[in-house]
Amino acid sequence: MKLINLKIALIWVLASLLFLAFTTKSLPIAKGLKTVVLDAGHGGKDPGAGNGKEKKYALDITLKLGEKIEENYPNVKVIYTRNKDVFVPLHERAAIANKNKADLFISIHCNANPHSKSLRGTETYVMGLHKTQENLDLAKNENNVILYEDNYKKSYKGYNPASPLAHIMLANYQNAFMNQSLEFASRVEKNISKVGHSSRGVKQAGFIVIWETTMPSVLVETGYLTNNQDADFLASSSGREKIALAIFRAFGEYKNQIEK
Repeated sequence: MKLINLKIALIWVLASLLFLAFTTKSLPIAKGLKTVVLDAGHGGKDPGAGNGKEKKYALDITLKLGEKIEENYPNVKVIYTRNKDVFVPLHERAAIANKNKADLFISIHCNANPHSKSLRGTETYVMGLHKTQENLDLAKNENNVILYEDNYKKSYKGYNPASPLAHIMLANYQNAFMNQSLEFASRVEKNISKVGHSSRGVKQAGFIVIWETTMPSVLVETGYLTNNQDADFLASSSGREKIALAIFRAFGEYKNQIEK
């Protein structure tokens, strides 16, 4: 029975890849940046990493970033998935971006690795196949948030956070906007280094929060709360200000590039 189910799942994956090969060619690619959706990870009953520190720091960085965009680009509409300590299901975050026809989706988080306290620095993720076990484990941990939601199996079409095959399925949905997502992600990491914070570069993983977005989308892990240096940096208002500034500068560079 398991072998039959696996064969069915593989056929589904292949069929979806063929479908996307034909359909993604006709999807619109952003030529301007008029609306950005900022997503502060976790919130409410979902504390995130660090016993609630992640949801607090992510929200603060998100609000700082939004304020900078609103002040410097008054013609850009800034939408928040949450602007206070509330729980927002992952699929609703993507729905907010899609409903408002956003041109860019930025999800902000903090990282943690209980097995290695030496790991530090930011990582900016785009949707894609998992290149390392570390990326897969991180995506699984972030995606486990859906277990807080009622009827999560129905909302996510039977998605199982523990299944590697499920992550491969998720990776298919972002193909149309991969290049622009990678472009913005690389600018985030470049600017992170300029503000004095450590960068671990651009990576790919299957995060649900950027699974169903129909625009360039990234997830920024702003540092490891399990590392003393990163924890101190994120605990300070000046450190969070620097992270927000780096993402804002990346936003400006990306906006200028696609609007040339």
